[in-house]
Formats: sequence, C-alpha cells, structure tokens
Amino acid sequence: MTESVLPMSRRRFLVGAGGLTLAATGLRTARADDTVPLRLGVLTDMSSLYADTTGPGSVAAAKLAVEDFLAGPRQSKRPIEVISGDHMNKADLGVNIAREWIDRNGVDALVDVPNSAVALAVRNMVQQKNKAMLVSGSSSSDLTGKSCSPNLVHWTYDTYGLSTGSARAVLAEGGKTWFTLTADYAFGHAMEQDIKRIVQQHGGSVVGGVRVPINSQDFSSFLLQAQASKAQIIALINAGGDTITSIKQAVEFGITQSSQRVVAMVLYLSDVHSLGLSVAQGLQFAESFYWDLNEGTRVWAKRFAPLNNGRYPTALQAGVYGATLHYLKAVDALGASDDGKAVIEKMKALPTDDPLFGKGSIRADGRKLHNMYLFEVKKPAESKYPWDYYKLVKTIPPEEAWRPLGEGGCDFVKS
Repeated sequence: MTESVLPMSRRRFLVGAGGLTLAATGLRTARADDTVPLRLGVLTDMSSLYADTTGPGSVAAAKLAVEDFLAGPRQSKRPIEVISGDHMNKADLGVNIAREWIDRNGVDALVDVPNSAVALAVRNMVQQKNKAMLVSGSSSSDLTGKSCSPNLVHWTYDTYGLSTGSARAVLAEGGKTWFTLTADYAFGHAMEQDIKRIVQQHGGSVVGGVRVPINSQDFSSFLLQAQASKAQIIALINAGGDTITSIKQAVEFGITQSSQRVVAMVLYLSDVHSLGLSVAQGLQFAESFYWDLNEGTRVWAKRFAPLNNGRYPTALQAGVYGATLHYLKAVDALGASDDGKAVIEKMKALPTDDPLFGKGSIRADGRKLHNMYLFEVKKPAESKYPWDYYKLVKTIPPEEAWRPLGEGGCDFVKS
C-alpha cells in the first residue's frame, strides 16, 4: 500500500534548521545513524465526530510537548518529527496507517488514538511490532484490563474513572433508576458495564437501555424509549458529536424540563462550547483536566489556543501533551526508542510531572494515575470570560478514581 492511497493528513514538525524544524541534542539509539528522526505518529480523528475533541488540537498538543521537551534539560541531538493521520473511526484503516508508519516511516510511538475500537485494534499491531502506544483519546478500561499491553500507556481517563465520579454523584442525589443510551462500540460497551456495576453497588437499578450506532444524526426513537421507561436518570454513554446531538434532541423533546434527568457520562469542553451554556448549564460530569483549573493549566491553554484556531484545549488534547512529554523524557533517560516495551517500562519507572496533570505515576498495567474532578457546567450569568464554562464540585483522588489494579484482569500484571 502506497502513501498516496491512504486518506491521511500528514504534518511534519522537525526541530533544527529551517521552517518548523526543532533540533534536539542526542537521543542515544540502537540505530546506526543517529540523525534518523525520532518519529511520533498522532493517529486521530481529523474529520468526524471526535475531530473537535482530538484532531488538529491533538497534533498541536504533541508539537507543544516536543517544544517544551527541547527547552528543558536533555541529552539528545536526534531530530524529532511529528506526523498525523486520520483513521476516520475505522479500525481497519487505523491498523493500516499504523502498519505503514511503523514498517515504512520508522514511527516509534503512536499517540492519541480516539475511538476505543480503533485503539484496541491498533494495540495488537503496536505490540506485535514492539513500538509504543500513548493512548489519550480512547476511554475503554479494557486497555488496562483484559486488553492491556506492556507496550501501552493509558493517560487521560477511562470508562471506570468517568463513570465512578459521575454515577456516584448522581446516586448520592437520589437518582436510583437508570436507562442507558449507549454508543454501540467498544467504548460504550465498557462504560455501560462500569455504570451497571456502580449503580447496583449503590442500591440502584438499570431498568432499561438501548444501543445506538456511532455518528447517528437522529436520536428521537432512542430518546422516546428512554422517556417511556420512566427511569429517573437517562445516561448518555456517548461522546463528541453524538453527545451534542442527543442533548439537543433531549431538550427539543422537553426531557430536560421533566422529572427525568439527562446525564452526560462523557462531556468535553468542545461539546459545551457547541451546545452553549443555556443548554448545557447544570450538567455534572467527571473529567481529568480543565484549562482554568490553576495557573499552570491557564498558562498552557493560552499558548495552545492560538495553535488550535482559538479553541481552548479538551482533556484529550491535554493528555496528548502530557503523555508525549513524558515519553520523550523516558526515551532520553533510556537512550533509545527502538524497543517500545523498554520505553514504556521506563515511563512507568519515572514519576510523572507536567503543568496539566501535576505529579503522578504510571501503574504496572499502564494506567496513568492522577486526580479526577467532578465539574458542573456554569449558568450563563456565572461565566465571566470566553471559555469560562465549568465550576469545580469535587476533587476525586487517584485511589478513588481508578479501578484497583487487581480487578482489571491484566494478564502480564498477574504473571
């Protein structure tokens, strides 16, 4: 398969002389030619329902990570290159791009990979080729559970962390009967199971549910089923454009003004921006990052926004930055990038520290450990400046946010 037949968008970011080239000084590597670039491939959604939450913003975040790595203490001279590809939310296309990048383009690590079905498929290719995979955009908790890999780090969030924060808050407020409206692919299936477990553990029940094709344009029949269930809570287990569409249609049907409560289990800054505060106000959700959380996040976000058409960063784009920066530190400390498993082991051995997620660590199963937060969308009158959308309700520490190591079923951790 030639490069020309792959529907991918490529951007090269080199450090050195001329244009966008940045030169790093000396990543020691097993390759004979130390001038061969260290290549990072941002495999993302550039054109579909996750393009606003990942997409070009994820590419910009990876470039900022390279820039900040080069500005810090390091040992390397080796050039660093960032390329990008659009998987179009198709697992087979994602695998084909990953294979070409690794076999023909010398890509050392794949970054972002939104859409859990794509991530789970690409994970097999990356492990087979012994490269590294830095997952920010996918959320299935299986990536550190039954489908874990010694070549993978899961950075930003997962279905367990998202559902734990949101579902517990809703249950504590008396929402005991639930109806799930679930995206019909790996992410939705995993989160649906996590929600059922938490609801049952806290004395509630899931009275019904429906699974919906990804990238649906009409949620009316599914919302009518949810409405007819009389469940107190209608849990939207979808993301990106699907979340925006389903919330808008729930408002049109008057569901949000009824005794039933619509809960978005996954909500991004870009979703709230698209919906507007008049529609999104009052929604509570769990998230791992918000641009206005502290001075460090604010400074970074204001650097990022001009690179992303003025749009402020989502948590997934922040995750690309954090994971990429830590990967580069691990390669520099190890002195090589060709053995992906060894680099991931070094990432786990080094404590994590960046301005977006603070100090943390990476667990043996690849789960990045940091705080999660319960946020609530502000009312229009509460927003004082552009992109001022959230207020913090609760900080959820790592020991509460993430699934215990022994409960995930990760095979190499067991051994």
